[in-house]
Amino acid sequence: MARHLHLNLFVHGRGHHEAGWRHAGATRRALTDIDYFRHLAVEAERSLFDSVFCADSLALGDGAQFVASGALEPLTTLAALSQATTRIGLIATASTTYTEPFNLARQFASLDHLSRGRIGWNIVTSWVGGAGPNFGYDEQIEHAERYERANEFLEVVTRLWDSWADDAIIDDVASGRFLDSSRVRRIDYKGKFHRVAGPLNVPRPPQGHPVLVQAGSSATGKAFAARHAEAVFTAHLAKESAIDFYAELKAGATALGRREQDIVILPGISAAIGATEAQASALLDELDSLTDVSVGLSRLSNRFGGYDFSKLPLDHPLSVDDFPDPSTVQAAQSRAAVITQLVARERPTLRALLRQLAAARGHYTLSGTPEKIADVIADWFESRAADGFNVMPPVLPAQFDIFTENVVPILQKRGLFRREYDAATLRGHYGLARPANPYFGH
Repeated sequence: MARHLHLNLFVHGRGHHEAGWRHAGATRRALTDIDYFRHLAVEAERSLFDSVFCADSLALGDGAQFVASGALEPLTTLAALSQATTRIGLIATASTTYTEPFNLARQFASLDHLSRGRIGWNIVTSWVGGAGPNFGYDEQIEHAERYERANEFLEVVTRLWDSWADDAIIDDVASGRFLDSSRVRRIDYKGKFHRVAGPLNVPRPPQGHPVLVQAGSSATGKAFAARHAEAVFTAHLAKESAIDFYAELKAGATALGRREQDIVILPGISAAIGATEAQASALLDELDSLTDVSVGLSRLSNRFGGYDFSKLPLDHPLSVDDFPDPSTVQAAQSRAAVITQLVARERPTLRALLRQLAAARGHYTLSGTPEKIADVIADWFESRAADGFNVMPPVLPAQFDIFTENVVPILQKRGLFRREYDAATLRGHYGLARPANPYFGH
């Protein structure tokens, strides 16, 4: 079967570049204005994207005074977007560390019903250090325990979604029977971290389970993804590392009895697009010039669990000795590894590193004409570095408008991207099967 490219729009503030909010092409709408998100979702659907993704953070960042911050809570946002769109998939982040399984299962089941089967859950364990105190924890829960919790959490949630048979509702007015109680079951789960009786009080979602998305690329995160994930958001600064990641994750999944096509791998790409190479490069230079060093230092510190980089000279070439070992980091291990690999490969100055990370926080960034951007997308796809991309425009909505109006038609002309939707659910767009219900036989 021929592979087809998948495209997801990642909505982040007024653009993924740290200074994107300051650019003339950025929206002036408030990040609490649902019309802003609705406009992007509708445009993405018009351009036949597979999905739109709203991320989340459970703490206000230290650099919030210099970066567009304070967006809407993502599950609420998806509920609104489900009524403004009809075909495009809708994905939101929710934490397994700071959420109860019953609440989350109920919320995502409801969203899948509201959208008629278009919802995905981006499963995170919440590495941001400031999240713990917001939920009554004096210190951040360690990386390994967060993933241990996540595995148990996912088991509880999927059992809750499966606690209803698809045909449990009879709704027979004449007999007076609404529900066949033999087709609904308790789960009576008792684990290390959770005790949940069930059943869920919302019927099984249209997709069976919302699509399970994951974004961690540490060793623990990759093991979790190989077992559970159906789509993976990942960050790579070079095609070679993306190829290695793709092969490793697909092999890990097949070793567990899954098929390669059971996981859709979507690296992030943040492209500054111009009519000419010079215009595109000038846009990226302009955005870089608007960044604030203190924001970059704060964000880099957070990636490495609070490590202080301010003592390093801004214009001295870095080495890996200037960084903690990523495997010891209790925050974002996978992104810490991406950064140290870049440092080992390129030996940038701290100032240059902060500028590179400002563009998209460790995702692949480039500038160029629409043709060049399409060439890169096609090359990564055909090289099996990706099944598609998490599109992360540096400025929103202006750069997304350029992408949909100029890059998408090139990909369609080359036969890589759809010209019409052939499915009505997110599972359908990603080519994923609807999970069987192990308790009721279908």
